[in-house]
Amino acid sequence: HLIPATLYFIFSLIVFITDKLILDEFYFYADGQDMDLDFWYQFSGLISMLLYLALSFRYYRSYRSLALQEVSFADAIAYKWVRHFIIAFGLILILRVFFFLINPEWGNFGRKYWYYLCFSILLLYIAITGYSNTIRAMRSREEDLSLNFDLSTEQKEQIAPTESREEEVLMWKERINELFDRENVQRKADLTLSDLADLMGKNRSFVSSYINKAFDMNFNDLVNLKRTEALIERLSRGEHKERTLLSLALDCGFNSKTTFNRAFKKHTGKTPKQYIIDNEW
Repeated sequence: HLIPATLYFIFSLIVFITDKLILDEFYFYADGQDMDLDFWYQFSGLISMLLYLALSFRYYRSYRSLALQEVSFADAIAYKWVRHFIIAFGLILILRVFFFLINPEWGNFGRKYWYYLCFSILLLYIAITGYSNTIRAMRSREEDLSLNFDLSTEQKEQIAPTESREEEVLMWKERINELFDRENVQRKADLTLSDLADLMGKNRSFVSSYINKAFDMNFNDLVNLKRTEALIERLSRGEHKERTLLSLALDCGFNSKTTFNRAFKKHTGKTPKQYIIDNEW
């Protein structure tokens, strides 16, 4: 990652030494053009940024997929500012390509003040939002979301099975349902896969595998389904007539109104208010 920057630093150092110590004149800028802003430089830089943009999007999707498997509050750690940055960065590159197509003055790129202005605003946006989101997200966590964790000999024997029998899958499905019904673990807003695995006396890979097999969904969707079912039970008892829907949703484990509405509609096909009206509660 640092090779291009290192090479550019060496090139700039050579330019400085040549201008100030050898020729005592601005040879590399004699015609009013920055030679380090030639076509090859601009084109290679554009290709590099497009590549990093594609890789950033790829890793962001991988992170989102991992979060859905590991925690029940995936929406809260979605790092939307990263997604917004990727979109903004993509728009900057599209604008740059478009500008060069209609006005291909690659050698005069230094005169394109608009690009530097947009880049500065983007960089400031990244710095502020990234820092603020990091501060808000900081919390003491004993577990790491990475799957690269050490296992004891006993745990290694519990690694997710490759060919589970149907009876075994149904047995673990029943145990998981009993755990949600008996312990009401879904009410914990920051519930993680590690928490559920500890309660079951198993490791995360084992529990995650059986959730996928038994319920045909990931951990995040399962927890939100249980929270939705708990909320529906409260609605059937008429609790929404005395309290707001949001307060009931928070009691059931949802950590925000947005997550609550999205999860409820995903599992019922209706918004909470539509569901109440259709059931005449």
